[in-house]
Order: sequence, then C-alpha cells, then structure tokens
Amino acid sequence: MKIFKKELLIKGKPTSVDCVKIEGQTYTISKGLLKVVALEEEWYEDVMDPNKVIHALKEAPFRADIFTFWQRFPDTTPRFDYYHEFEAIAVLSIQTYDHWFRKQINAKTRNMVRKAEKKGVKIRLAEFSDDFVRGMTEIFNESPVRQGKRFWHYGKDFHTVKEQFSKYLFREYLIGAYYNGELIGFMMIANAGGYALIGQILSKIKHRDKAINNALVAKAVDTCAEQGFPYLIYYYWGTGSFSAFKRRSGFEKVFLPRYFVPLTWRGRLAMRVGLHRGLKEALPDSVREKLKDLRRIYLEYRTKEI
Repeated sequence: MKIFKKELLIKGKPTSVDCVKIEGQTYTISKGLLKVVALEEEWYEDVMDPNKVIHALKEAPFRADIFTFWQRFPDTTPRFDYYHEFEAIAVLSIQTYDHWFRKQINAKTRNMVRKAEKKGVKIRLAEFSDDFVRGMTEIFNESPVRQGKRFWHYGKDFHTVKEQFSKYLFREYLIGAYYNGELIGFMMIANAGGYALIGQILSKIKHRDKAINNALVAKAVDTCAEQGFPYLIYYYWGTGSFSAFKRRSGFEKVFLPRYFVPLTWRGRLAMRVGLHRGLKEALPDSVREKLKDLRRIYLEYRTKEI
C-alpha cells in the first residue's frame, strides 16, 4: 500500500492531500496530530467492506489513528457495531416541480421565486463555455468575504477556474441565472447515484435584491424532477441563516450514522476525550458561535481597510 499525493478542492482551496488505494477505492489521510482516514468521495461512493479497510490500515506501513466512514442516504439505520455519531444533512424529496412549489415551500418562498422572474432574471441550464467561466470568475472575485468567512475562490483567474471546475463535468448539470445577458448566479448539481447533490450555488451580491438563489433552487428542483432524481441533497444542515434558507426551500434535516474506528492508542485517546472530529468540533456551540462572530467582525474590518 503506497501513499500518493492528490490535489483536492477543500473549501474551494486547492490542497495537496495524502491518499491511499484500498480495495480499489481512494482514501484520504488528514494532516495534523491525528491521522484520520476517510473515503475521498463519500458523497458518491459507499465503503465496499469496512472490515477489509480496517484490516488493511492496521497492516499498512504508515500509522493511521482513526478510520471514519458513514452510510450514504437513504441508508439511515445503523448497520455496523462500531461507535457512531449522527450527521445532519439537508434532503429535499422530489416528486414534481408543481408539488414542490405548492406543497413543500410556503407563500413567502413562492413569492421569492416569482420575484426573480419579475425582476427580469432568466434561469436556464447552461454549458461550461468560456463565457460561463468568465461569469463565474467575476462572481468569485466580487468580494473576498462571504457569509462572514474568507472566500476561498476570491482572487482566482479565468484559467484557474476553468481547470478546477472542469474536472467533474461528466456528472454535473450547470444552471445559470442571467440578467440582461450577464451571468449573475449559478448552481452546479451532481449525479450521486440515488440522489442529486448541490455542489455550488452562488450569486452576485450587488444583485441580492433579485432572489437569485431561490430561483436557482427552483430550477434545480425542476431539473431533478425531469431527470428522475428522487432526492436533492444540500450537503450538511449547518446553522444560522444557511440552515434557515434550506428549511425555507423545502429541505428537511436527516441524520446519517457516521462511524469512528480507533486504530492506535492516539485514536482511542482522542475518542475518549472527544477530539476525534477535531478541536473545532469539540468546542461548545456557544463558543463556536462567538468565534464566528469575532471572525466576521475581523474580516469586515480588513475588507474595509483594503
């Protein structure tokens, strides 16, 4: 078993990650005090045989402290005896666009969807052309800060955006939001087998009065219904305004079992003291929220200085 390097987009930032092949699947190895091994494409693949992976890691020439994996939706009932915690994801059940519009969202959200059309926004399936990439690049470079966090895509040029976002086009649908011919928002949804997965959804801040993201979600629902996807997933449930937007868009919170298997004394100790998810996740929610507020204030100050 040999470790090899692979460049992945982590929070939009190209990062060189150590990887290994086990039973024909690629697993990543986290950096830091703890070496945590996880399936690279866990949203798109199931771990074929956890017992074989655990055995291979114990026999590997490198030290892995913890192996983590989960059961992909819709497999929500724990099937393994390993220690597990529940992960909250956002799931929208798809029947028809009309059912979503009439039954799964409220009157206020329906009005937001209509608002985009009244404002002159055109939503349509798009192609990954040079014009589309130029529009993406403009959106990325509109602001260095989004949702109170440093925006990792900020500062990328046309060629970087084209290279990074062309890798997974074989499984993606592109949706564009246009105003007077200008791309002012876009969404990428990926075929993950039993469901569609929202990969990117972003719009220009200067056009925030046009309810662009609401209109993009509406088109995503319509596309999923046409393509026969029974579910649309918007990654993890999250907190604050992010989770509120998902709830208003008809998404529901669903819990999936995530397993943690300690492989060394470090791994066992980390799990015993609650550090198997990392220091940030071990902090109380109240502390994390205060740290987020401080980060937002700092970034807003730095942005004004620039």
